[in-house]
Amino acid sequence: MIDLGNIILRNWQEKDIKALVKNANNKEIWDNLRDEFPYPYTELAAKQWIIIANKDKPPTNFAIIYKGITVGGIGIIIQSDIFRINAEIGYWVGKKYWNKGIATKALKAMVNYSFETFDINRLYAHVFESNNASISVLKKSGFLKEACLKKSVVKNNKIHDCYIYSILKSKGDILPKA
Repeated sequence: MIDLGNIILRNWQEKDIKALVKNANNKEIWDNLRDEFPYPYTELAAKQWIIIANKDKPPTNFAIIYKGITVGGIGIIIQSDIFRINAEIGYWVGKKYWNKGIATKALKAMVNYSFETFDINRLYAHVFESNNASISVLKKSGFLKEACLKKSVVKNNKIHDCYIYSILKSKGDILPKA
């Protein structure tokens, strides 16, 4: 658990199902996430996600709790092979909770947690070109635009550019501990 005062990042729990469905079942959220994020977001999807999200030890996925309410999620996917010092990071917050600084505060905490807990040197996020809110969150959290993947993603049957934003743990080329 990561306690940030009015925001807590903790493991997903069964008691989160109703709030997860309520906040995730929104096309505006789905429009900015990968298609594997379900829409409509059902209770079954929430139950399945909670099982999946709690498999990794130490944890890589957290519920975002704001003032005692489950409002979103954040997590990383650690890469493998030659990319093993990288992790992809992703997050979402229910629409009712947009523009409150929740995603930025959660992302900054997740960056610190990820670098302290895992042998990674780089976190990166894919973000659709039209997702200005997420781009702002990434920039406020210290991420830099690294690339534009031209016409590389399909969402809602339209082809879009995808940006890659990243943040490094170190500035040098020293490998993390083995």
